[in-house]
Amino acid sequence: MKRITAIGCALACALSSMAQTLPEQKLNMPLVQTKFTADPAPYVHDGVVYLFTTHDEDDSEGFNMKDWLLYTSTDMVNWQDHGAVASLRDFKWYKGNNGAWAEQVIERDGKWYMYCPIHGHGIGVLVADSPFGPYKDPLGEPLVWQKEHWDDIDPTVWIDDDGQAYMYWGNPNIYCVKLNKDMISYSGEIMKMPHIEDYQEGPWFYKHGNKYYLAFASTCCPEGIGYAMSDSPTGPWEYKGHIMNHTVRTRGNHPGIIDYKGKSYCFGLNYDVFRLSTSRHAERRSVSAAEMKYNADGTIQELPYFLDCELNQVEPFNPFRKVEAETMAWGYGLKVTRENPSGPWNPTPFVTEIDEDEYLLVKGVDFKKGAKKFTASCASHLYGGIMELHIDAVDGQKIGGIAIPATKDKYEEFTCDLDKVTGVHDLYFVFKGGKQQKKNLFNWDWWMMK
Repeated sequence: MKRITAIGCALACALSSMAQTLPEQKLNMPLVQTKFTADPAPYVHDGVVYLFTTHDEDDSEGFNMKDWLLYTSTDMVNWQDHGAVASLRDFKWYKGNNGAWAEQVIERDGKWYMYCPIHGHGIGVLVADSPFGPYKDPLGEPLVWQKEHWDDIDPTVWIDDDGQAYMYWGNPNIYCVKLNKDMISYSGEIMKMPHIEDYQEGPWFYKHGNKYYLAFASTCCPEGIGYAMSDSPTGPWEYKGHIMNHTVRTRGNHPGIIDYKGKSYCFGLNYDVFRLSTSRHAERRSVSAAEMKYNADGTIQELPYFLDCELNQVEPFNPFRKVEAETMAWGYGLKVTRENPSGPWNPTPFVTEIDEDEYLLVKGVDFKKGAKKFTASCASHLYGGIMELHIDAVDGQKIGGIAIPATKDKYEEFTCDLDKVTGVHDLYFVFKGGKQQKKNLFNWDWWMMK
């Protein structure tokens, strides 16, 4: 235990010292820094990655989870925050205020189905016409609840080539049912599957090529990511080893695996954002991702820990459109919310808690032959601040800037000229205050270039 603590402290100290310069480092940091996210459930639909996650509250010590979040990306490095798309309040039969555990979402025939475990109360299901919701409970009761134990967590759903859908779940045992075409009921008995070596929880069921896979969080603690393979959707399952081995650099894990734009990706969770501020442990987790590769026989090449993996941008970012400010590759220290404590509720998320010398990074922005104008929609309560645009580094070439005055919390558009820049560059929005204010300079809704 002393050795584990020492390694954790050393990592935390090293990360803390780099907190303001992390994007320039080679570390593969978590995808989201403005909230604590866990239990990644990525889903690819019409060329977009929809990343559903659970949400650890900012003051969590143990598991304190009330809602489910959604992020989207088309390049794997810049992610737009869509906020909470469902919560425990959507299940009227559940009266508690905690327990929104690891969900998975899947689309079928234009409907989006979210399978939600509520710790100690089984697995419920919500349905929506859009991935963004609103999600509604069609059953008014759990889809699955084996009341004799608390195993019913971490559902994973896959629709096979013949149209048959399956749901796996469970900790420490693993179960499976065949879902009906309506996706909110099942046929036959719940199947308790034989134990898979090193299996703990968080199964992720999918098919790649002609093989079926069951990835999972391997035996705690610390958890790695293990996997098994089968020629059938209901097994028998053959343990194949680790996608990511157990490591003292994290504690929990929970896999999500997708194919996207010709590459395969493994998502998981860790505590690396929380460790930027402290070496102690609390359940404030973050989602990471890494490119994953298969061998010719279908087995998976083992990955190092997330910080040492690669996650490359798969296409340039287009700035010549309205971009929501909550779209970023890095924004440590910032927050994204719909709730404005000093003004009206906002219909869409916005970036807030913008302090002196913090910055927001959008990677791989394609300026093409050059942008002439930059416009941002911002609101300030008292004094406002300055937004500077730099390329390739926080202190890189400054290409423009806008001053945001006090607007009495009303959003207004501010425009500046841009120095000519061509081609693809990382774009840093660097925030400056004045003598009167260093924190909470302004709120930021959206931006665009022309």
